[in-house]
Amino acid sequence: MRQSLLKSASQLLRRSRRDYSSAAAAGQPERKVAILGAAGGIGQPLALLMKLNPLVSSLSLYDIAGTPGVAADVSHINAPALVKGFVGEEQLGDALEGSDVVIIPAGVPRKPGMTRDDLFNINAGIVKGLCSAISKYCPNAVVNMISNPVNSTVPIAAEVFKKTGTYDEKKLFGVTTLDVVRAKTFYAGKANVPVTEVNVPVVGGHAGITILPLFSQATPASNALSHEDIKALTKRTQDGGTEVVEAKAGKGSATLSMAYAGAVFADACLKGLNGVPDVVECSFVQSTVTDLPFFASKVRLGKNGVEEVLGLGQLSDFEKEGLENLKGELKSSIEKGIQFAHAN
Repeated sequence: MRQSLLKSASQLLRRSRRDYSSAAAAGQPERKVAILGAAGGIGQPLALLMKLNPLVSSLSLYDIAGTPGVAADVSHINAPALVKGFVGEEQLGDALEGSDVVIIPAGVPRKPGMTRDDLFNINAGIVKGLCSAISKYCPNAVVNMISNPVNSTVPIAAEVFKKTGTYDEKKLFGVTTLDVVRAKTFYAGKANVPVTEVNVPVVGGHAGITILPLFSQATPASNALSHEDIKALTKRTQDGGTEVVEAKAGKGSATLSMAYAGAVFADACLKGLNGVPDVVECSFVQSTVTDLPFFASKVRLGKNGVEEVLGLGQLSDFEKEGLENLKGELKSSIEKGIQFAHAN
């Protein structure tokens, strides 16, 4: 077992170096990525994964404490990205300046019994302050919002950017990739298909019933799943965060899988910025797909961020019902974020 793990890791590292060499030879642009909240449970593994990304030339790690140690640790990894740590509000500007992509996992995690809305009062203020700094020091950066509740923090960010005249709806993303990752994993297990070949769009929002996996559009398609199976898979995807919080018994939330999902989405953004064609991921963005101002759906990424917000496609009756059921809660969460931004 140990030898096979070492062999897999070795192959991964060799592939990473090969990808970097190819990209460098092709004249790949230098890209700076900043992680705000880099010393936290999501931030640390996310920093590790972004250090390994061959598209990153500069990695800026910021938090209110602990980042010098995280930066020193990550900087020892033999991957090309130059790593710098920044700590405290007085260093936030230096952390952000020149960033192409800013990833925000900052804030407090969920604990047993907490909903994402319970996090609102703390995380909303943190997000507002960080977005004010982004608008000042790197107003053209692509912003990947991980801090929960995403259904509210993305609208908060939008309002902050509007106030400062820096809002570009093409460059603000709520990271819902973990919902997609879970839907793929759970579907593959139930349909008995290879998980690496699975794709499942997930639309709506990023909390509870607002998460709507479209298993009718899953590929490869499976005839083995009953209506009850689909209902159970949908519920498990919606409750995936709670499943991890309860399993960790008060000692954490979904940090490792969220870091992975955040790295996947950031990689997609970098590829889009670099002009790689047909990069499509689900994300919570400003949208006209429904009557709500923000909505998660498939998005084509490009050199300016959002190239195209794609429609929902054909839905099953169960999914149509889920879509109608989620709208009230999602609308309320969006409005809560907007009201917070204006009231504070």
